[in-house]
Amino acid sequence: MASTIFDPGHAELVAMLKATRLERGMTQAAVGERVGKSQSFISLIERGQRRVDVIEFIALGRAMGVDVEQLFSRVASEHSREAG
Repeated sequence: MASTIFDPGHAELVAMLKATRLERGMTQAAVGERVGKSQSFISLIERGQRRVDVIEFIALGRAMGVDVEQLFSRVASEHSREAG
């Protein structure tokens, strides 16, 4: 299967990041500021228009004040459920 930014796994990752941001009561601008990026950068990620690499994932998790390992585990668990 060809991997694109529109694959289900990426959609799960994006949904989890956005849900985490909203649970924390943070705006896209606030997260962007904490990672040194613009609000539009965060918007591109949340709309699935930009892939997130592992370094960015870690930075985003930390910016939202979450345990990055737990967040990754949640994403991996959800992906396994969907794939299995």
